[in-house]
Amino acid sequence: VQLQASGGGLVQAGGSLRLSCAASRSIFVFNVMGWYRQAPGKQRELVATMTAGGSTNYTGSVKGRFTISRDNGKNTVSLQMNSLKPEDTAVYYCNADRRSIQYWGQGTLVTVSS
Repeated sequence: VQLQASGGGLVQAGGSLRLSCAASRSIFVFNVMGWYRQAPGKQRELVATMTAGGSTNYTGSVKGRFTISRDNGKNTVSLQMNSLKPEDTAVYYCNADRRSIQYWGQGTLVTVSS
């Protein structure tokens, strides 16, 4: 399984970006899909996840600003990021979980300038 993330870039604080992750196969097989991020000098952290049943989970710092969605027909999972802050700057990774096996995308850089 390959996950291809896209949509990162440079944006000013307060702006928006939309990340997309395309899977090389049907995402119906994944129990959970989501996004993680890793800022310079920090550990990778969970940003948002969505189960196959549609339940979502967000880390506290992005609640109300980020929205995760998945399109089973297009085999994609997306992350709409609004009201971006400089502390959101990180490499964002797409993740998929199937029976406790983790799959990772290559990461896409998001830089938020103040």
